[in-house]
Amino acid sequence: MHNPSLPKKIKTLDLVDVISVEVIAPFSLKVTFEENTVGNVTISPTWLTGVFESLKDEELFKQAFIENGAVTWPNGLDLSPDSMYREIKLRGRYDLY
Repeated sequence: MHNPSLPKKIKTLDLVDVISVEVIAPFSLKVTFEENTVGNVTISPTWLTGVFESLKDEELFKQAFIENGAVTWPNGLDLSPDSMYREIKLRGRYDLY
């Protein structure tokens, strides 16, 4: 029996992979998604706390690459492609402050 308070169909999110990343300035990236959406990601050093604190090292930050459709660093940290995509589609950029 169907519970009327639950949606009849759950819509799934179509995930879009990052296919290109370029470091364009300290703590700034240019990302391209598989369907050609392009935008900038800017990360404030004040956001880089906890596990992300190691990315304050600019030499490490510059080593960003793509793994499994996500922006990733050699130490295993990555950024969620779905959050970036959603913000870039809406605003043309993704800012982490």
